[in-house]
Amino acid sequence: MNSEQLSQLVVDALEEVKGKDIVRLNVRDLTTVTDYMVVASGTSNRHVNALADAVAEKSKAAGHRPVGIEGESGSEWVLLDLGDTLVHVMLPRVREFYNLEKLWSLSPAKGRTATDA
Repeated sequence: MNSEQLSQLVVDALEEVKGKDIVRLNVRDLTTVTDYMVVASGTSNRHVNALADAVAEKSKAAGHRPVGIEGESGSEWVLLDLGDTLVHVMLPRVREFYNLEKLWSLSPAKGRTATDA
């Protein structure tokens, strides 16, 4: 499974559990850390946890065990590191505050938007 397929698996898992405002950013040209970042919102702490759990389970079933999972105890922002794809699941107010989509969608050198491949 390549990184694009993995990121799509993440999006599908989030959609199945009713994730809100799901955005997939291709950040290959912006960093060597990962190829894709997927950002989604949950409606409550419990929903954020359920979304993160769904992504972890679906990725494990596909042979991609998460490298790490952070933030499950507070459940306001859970980060799943799947290697080629980083997944951020947040409460809307936390997502609005950090605005990761804006941060990662502009290339400093060219000012262009990172989009899906």
